[in-house]
Amino acid sequence: MNTLRDRLASLTPQRLRGMRRGIEKESLRAQPGGQLALTPHPAALGSPLTHPHITTDFSESQVELVTGAHASVQAALDELGQIHQVVYHELEARGDEMLWVSSMPCGLPTDETIPIGLYGRSNVGRAKSIYRMGLGHRYGRRMQTISGIHYNWSLPGLSNDDYFALIRNFRRDAVVLLYLFGASPAVCSTFVAGRDHQLAPLGDGTMYLPHATSLRMGRLGYQSDAQGQLAVSYNCLEHYAASLEDALTRPYPAYEAIGIQNPGGDYNQLATTLLQIENEFYGTIRPKRVIFAGERPLHALRQRGVEYVEVRLMDLDPFEP
Repeated sequence: MNTLRDRLASLTPQRLRGMRRGIEKESLRAQPGGQLALTPHPAALGSPLTHPHITTDFSESQVELVTGAHASVQAALDELGQIHQVVYHELEARGDEMLWVSSMPCGLPTDETIPIGLYGRSNVGRAKSIYRMGLGHRYGRRMQTISGIHYNWSLPGLSNDDYFALIRNFRRDAVVLLYLFGASPAVCSTFVAGRDHQLAPLGDGTMYLPHATSLRMGRLGYQSDAQGQLAVSYNCLEHYAASLEDALTRPYPAYEAIGIQNPGGDYNQLATTLLQIENEFYGTIRPKRVIFAGERPLHALRQRGVEYVEVRLMDLDPFEP
């Protein structure tokens, strides 16, 4: 059995230069007065279904910027900056919208007024919108407008077991990242309107929690009581895949009550199971694999193993450009 010293010695400069990282950044489009922009995704930014770098997340009003995989931190940040410039140039040409800089959302309208992402009439595009409709029914649309940073990272030569050891270590110490880098201690009062909360007022129209770091990752944030029942195993790829397969096939009474379709024949959600698809699982870090067209993420993981990890707990920092 290799000792820790042996394993560290295997991290040669050449191997470390093979490290890759990429960034996915979500941001709401907001009006000058701080209200959510309800306009469609700008057509000049391309199709959110097929554009490799500019898409939408849950809402039509929620832009997602995606870099490629880079060998250096600076290269990833430079590309993110360039994508930002393209988006802001178009927003300026269209009017006076801007990207909201915080993870917790700007001023929101009523829940049912928040527009879900639209991806065209193809089967793939319709499935993406129906999935988001399901998220709205399950968790509420306000929760889905919370934005953040997803950080993708890989190192050549890591086995599936190595990646899952990394994931277990990360999950054990993730609270330190939330303490040091959390950047969402306050929220617009529209986000908690009609909900039980323990927030205190901060000026006009803002609520906060004293000494909080990340409301986004707390009880009022991106949480799911239903997913709290999941016992996802990170012992190994086989156990992790079995855990997700169970969630993808286990009927959940509250979601069965919603139904697949409404009386008018429109779709409410993709499935009545605990998870509609793999991406609905809200882990702070997830093993990932680039998928082929039409392939399920779980099948890709089982067939070809872990390719990289996706870190999902980082707030947007309003003080970083």
